[in-house]
Amino acid sequence: MAKQSKNKGIGQEEVHEEHRNPFSPKVVAQIADELAKSLIHSLPMMPHAPRRNGKKKKKIENGYFLDTSAIIDVAALGLISGVIVITESILLELKHIADSQDVVKRERGRKGLSLLEKLKKTRGIKVNVISENGKNGQEEVDEKLITVAKSYKGRIITCDYNLEKKASISGVVAININTLANFLKVKAVPGEALYIKLLHLGKDPSQGVGYLDDGTMVVVERASSDVGRHVDVIVSRVIQTTAGRILFAKKI
Repeated sequence: MAKQSKNKGIGQEEVHEEHRNPFSPKVVAQIADELAKSLIHSLPMMPHAPRRNGKKKKKIENGYFLDTSAIIDVAALGLISGVIVITESILLELKHIADSQDVVKRERGRKGLSLLEKLKKTRGIKVNVISENGKNGQEEVDEKLITVAKSYKGRIITCDYNLEKKASISGVVAININTLANFLKVKAVPGEALYIKLLHLGKDPSQGVGYLDDGTMVVVERASSDVGRHVDVIVSRVIQTTAGRILFAKKI
């Protein structure tokens, strides 16, 4: 009964949201804020490279500078070891994503903050947060990241194509994980044999469609009766589209 009276004044929308997600946007924002504060205070802080006044800046050996996309989508893969550097502006951007009203963005932001916390405790990885005191407040986050990475002769890890190109123009090595993934995709060519499971019919009802491990679509002619089964096929032609490659094949 106490619970009913509590919810009595709540609008239908809020009640629906409460049932769908036990954490209200306000609570999520508080959690994200506390995580960000915890990270800022617990990670080793390093001053930004000083101006040319004769003082030596603290050296970072072979540092990897992560942007928000890399923190969210790459950090959990275990591909990076050594020194990882996070700029304060990147950490702040990640916190803003975690505070977002958009459910998907909010979850991705919270995931990124959680992964940073795990990285800090991972053996073989040293995580540093760099202060950007003195940087132009009007400068974009990407520009700040490129400038700091260049001053420390570090490398940027990202999933952002535009950041990769900007960094390259500025003379900074940027590793785009999406580009790397494309290089690792299976390069099937006409005449190559494949063993594939057909999952559904194609645009033509006589076709069966399956997918390679990297997501490449394989359209098999006259294979509608084989949907749901594995079949041996041979690639007959390859078409490149804006969405990626499509392989056309025939049953062996």
